[in-house]
Amino acid sequence: MLILILGVALWWGAHLFKRLAPAARAGLGDAGRGAVAGALIVSVLLMIIGYRMTDGPYWWGASAPLKGSNNLLVLAAFYLFAAAGMKTRVTAHLRHPQLTGFSLWALAHLLVNGDLPSFVLFGGLLVWALAEMVAINRAQLGWTPPAGPFPMRKEIMAVVGAVIVMLVVGLIHRWLGYNPFGA
Repeated sequence: MLILILGVALWWGAHLFKRLAPAARAGLGDAGRGAVAGALIVSVLLMIIGYRMTDGPYWWGASAPLKGSNNLLVLAAFYLFAAAGMKTRVTAHLRHPQLTGFSLWALAHLLVNGDLPSFVLFGGLLVWALAEMVAINRAQLGWTPPAGPFPMRKEIMAVVGAVIVMLVVGLIHRWLGYNPFGA
């Protein structure tokens, strides 16, 4: 469990470093980008290793309805990631489409994984995404939403991209032994 907690904590620290210590981050210049990227890679590795080797209490498992809800939330999360990069219409209404998508992804995984390691991993990442939104809002008080235009072509591309990514990620999950598309 310690490795998993360290991974989640390093993820938090690497992402919030710029918000909590802006002068120190600015002082690192371009080298700081590499350090943060390195810390994030290490954090992901620690989270993967820690999650796979950690055991804990198990409260519920994935049922067909929970998997269906999970899949819809993850699909929405992938769409929000695509929408953020493509500046689709939803970005005029959501200040943090990527972090909102990340929050949906984490929440979806909490629905189907009712065990302590999942609460630490996905719950920790969900709380991080929410804290990150608060930190950004406090650091940057004003927000001007994109005004458009929002071509339908971009909307369609974001939806199709989300579906393709969903299928690929689902196949990878299946290959790893977690079937996200069935009972």
